[in-house]
Amino acid sequence: MAQTNTAPIKWAQRSDSLYITIALPDVKDESIQLEDSTLNFTGTSNSKPYTVAIEFFKPVSSEESTYKVLPRSVQMHVVKKDQEDEFWPRLLKDKAKEKNQVKIDWDRYVDEDEEEEEGGFDMSAMEGGMGMGGAGAGGMPPGMDMEALMKQMGGMGGLGGAGPGAGMGDMAGMMGGMPSDPADDLGADDSDDDSDDDLPDLEDA
Repeated sequence: MAQTNTAPIKWAQRSDSLYITIALPDVKDESIQLEDSTLNFTGTSNSKPYTVAIEFFKPVSSEESTYKVLPRSVQMHVVKKDQEDEFWPRLLKDKAKEKNQVKIDWDRYVDEDEEEEEGGFDMSAMEGGMGMGGAGAGGMPPGMDMEALMKQMGGMGGLGGAGPGAGMGDMAGMMGGMPSDPADDLGADDSDDDSDDDLPDLEDA
């Protein structure tokens, strides 16, 4: 059986959240389980199996956290459960394990007293990310896939949970086989509205 390697981790933080990067390229067959105090990851990179099993310094909110598999890494935005104005001294509860496995993400790092000036994380890389909530007995990855599908189908928080009208509207879009068309129409309307709003300003000027 192939030896499993420990994946390298980089991290940065703000007072309310963490940005964690698993620095592996072309990750496939990934399984990510985030709970209130632990993160477990398995996946393959360059045909080699990798794993991460860590316990956070303090609790996090799995329901509000997201992840995305990118060509050169897996990136996660993990929301702290207690969003007090206080930086963690380290990512992991185990200080010795942190020294061996975790590095500072200097590209996203800010000092605690510079946070207000620097602002939050650049989340552009996380657009379209998958939800990490719902960890429980019965397998995390299928639950995450369903959640992501529901988001792509129009941001529904649950099946049928938004009322009969909204549910039938979504069904109609799905039956048409082109769920992207309504979104495109909405985008076009928005851009038209924006341009109409801009015209009077140009004339006034």
